[in-house]
Amino acid sequence: MKRIRWYLFLTAALVGISAIFYFVQVQIFHRTGDTFFYMLQDIAFVPVQVLLVTLFLNQLLTMREKRVLLKKLNMLIGTFYIEVGTDLMKHLHRFGSDLSSVRERMLVAGKWTEKDFINAQTAVKSAYYGIDSRIGDLNELKTFLSEKRTFLLSLLANPNLLEHDAFTDLLWAVFHLVEELYARASFQGLPKTDYDHLSGDIKRAYSQLLIEWLSYMKYLKDDYPYLFSLAVRMNPMDPDANPVVQ
Repeated sequence: MKRIRWYLFLTAALVGISAIFYFVQVQIFHRTGDTFFYMLQDIAFVPVQVLLVTLFLNQLLTMREKRVLLKKLNMLIGTFYIEVGTDLMKHLHRFGSDLSSVRERMLVAGKWTEKDFINAQTAVKSAYYGIDSRIGDLNELKTFLSEKRTFLLSLLANPNLLEHDAFTDLLWAVFHLVEELYARASFQGLPKTDYDHLSGDIKRAYSQLLIEWLSYMKYLKDDYPYLFSLAVRMNPMDPDANPVVQ
């Protein structure tokens, strides 16, 4: 209500100032006809001004803002994978009974095109993971994620992430897994239904982690080829990964 009153007051003030200037002009130059002629001419041009400002200039500014925001978001995503994501991919991989098809699609190469990244993401989304929470070490995973809990919370609190739905969903999936593990004092003797539930949480986080990693790798290839080169050599899904340039 206060905001509406402020807009009404501003509108009335601006119209009043304009009317005062027109009144002074008429009083000084005594050319009422010319004053109304130019006033009507200015009003006639208003729709064109709205067109130029709203559709063209505003669109250009919006595109520029989106590029700047996307750069900031990718910096956050990069920080996430450096601090948590890359190691988490290795941890979650140990819970898969058959991830050969997934691993094959994640071996990013320097010659990959945009189509290769899209095909890899599509394949990863529909791949069979065979995740079983009883295969890997849940205590080790719990310890790792508990140490990163504060960092994950700080990312979730960043308002810029509201513009990146997919990465926000990934963070929620990872944080949910943190909470599920954190809520259990022990992982011994759990019923099969609970192990299956944990398997589903691991799969959700793992699949989204891989898909967003591919998107991040594409961004690096397009904008930061030197960082992309190191990321390819340090690919957490490559058993032969080596930072040394061969």
